[in-house]
Amino acid sequence: MSDLNIRLALPQDARQLREIYAPYVERTAISFETVPPTATAMLRRRDEIVKRYPYLVAEQDGALLGYAYAHPFVGRAAYDWSAEVTIYLRMDARHKGIGGRLYRTLEDIARAQGILNLNACIGVPKGADDEYLTHNSVDFHAHMGYAPVGTFHDSGYKFGRWYDMVWMEKMLGEHKTPAAPIRPFPEIRKDFGL
Repeated sequence: MSDLNIRLALPQDARQLREIYAPYVERTAISFETVPPTATAMLRRRDEIVKRYPYLVAEQDGALLGYAYAHPFVGRAAYDWSAEVTIYLRMDARHKGIGGRLYRTLEDIARAQGILNLNACIGVPKGADDEYLTHNSVDFHAHMGYAPVGTFHDSGYKFGRWYDMVWMEKMLGEHKTPAAPIRPFPEIRKDFGL
């Protein structure tokens, strides 16, 4: 997809962000939300995230095919060098390399910020894949270099069944002492043409 454009999510993208995300809420256990947020709520989330982290979209011919962002891991100061990552692709845009491109760009920005650990929290079925949740996200993250670090059992209840959560992590750099301060995304976004 050479004509794919990775760019910063803009306020006017809120409706398309919601359109991408809503099917995951309504028809899957990939998201543990049970009611899709409104476009206004998606915009509020985006606005909060871009104060410190990147929120990226993949766009082709004016249509959004997916989005990915980093956000605080736990939210306390000692965790500044860690960030949680999230990605969602339009249902018809999966398995085309778009997620990899979004994540590679997200990781490049996180490295420039000084973030050292990326963490992904992923819902998984108990045993075999089911009609609401598969192991595809775990497989994608493993392909991107993430390693499993733990499982929280029976953490989410959706569609009348219990699901586990696995945590995966990817180390982006060396953990030196003293640690250099993190650079908020707005300070470096121009370095990435965003």
